[in-house]
Amino acid sequence: MRRLTLIAALFLAGVVACGSNAKQGQVVAVSTAAPKPAAPGCAAGAFRRMGSSRLAFAGVVRSGAVVRRRPGGAVLARFGRLNINGVPTVFSIRGAVLGADCRPSDYLVQIARRPNGVTGWVPAGQVSLSRLRARIVVDLSQKRVTLYRNGRKVLSTPAAIGAPATPTPTGSFYVNQRLIPVDRSGPFGPGAVGISAYSNVLTGWTQGGPIAIHGTNAPWSIGKAVSNGCIRIPNRMLRRVFAQALNGTPVVIRR
Repeated sequence: MRRLTLIAALFLAGVVACGSNAKQGQVVAVSTAAPKPAAPGCAAGAFRRMGSSRLAFAGVVRSGAVVRRRPGGAVLARFGRLNINGVPTVFSIRGAVLGADCRPSDYLVQIARRPNGVTGWVPAGQVSLSRLRARIVVDLSQKRVTLYRNGRKVLSTPAAIGAPATPTPTGSFYVNQRLIPVDRSGPFGPGAVGISAYSNVLTGWTQGGPIAIHGTNAPWSIGKAVSNGCIRIPNRMLRRVFAQALNGTPVVIRR
């Protein structure tokens, strides 16, 4: 177990489940640029899907957010500007309902909460948007992590994945915080990219067992199924992933 600390003014505290009770990490500051206006002739109440293999959207909570099961419906969850670790709350934006002015009135968002992949609706005015050009694919059968940018492969590396008793969860997730340990020779190596997934079996771990892609001090483990659910990659590759996988970056974990 290792304590994590701040590495820059842009980042604050965070926790991952796979081998640490650490409390500090980092979160990237994001743009507050508004989405492009909808095309002429749009219909109020219409749903517009957002994102593609080349472009993704993240929403950072401004001062507080209420996520509902449907626009204006029952409350699913409430979030402050900062999460339990003192980190800015980030959602992955998947689509939007258009208002009378043909601009988004509510966003369909994925949140970092159990059950894995849960989605809901948040009023557009409660979040600021960021556009992201990277995405990550974790192939468990190949034990490999691949990073794409603008739809093109940037890097691919072998990885260690969850052991049979503590498997890596599958599904579509997103980066919600990036972490750096005090001891870079420890189990996280030079850093960790926290994602919105949770272990399906380690529910008693700190904060429910969140998952990360991180470096390692056990390079012999790369290419094997030996972790508590996290994805380990060689330290030199972790540095490259860490630099490009900003908050909100899509992460697909597949078998």
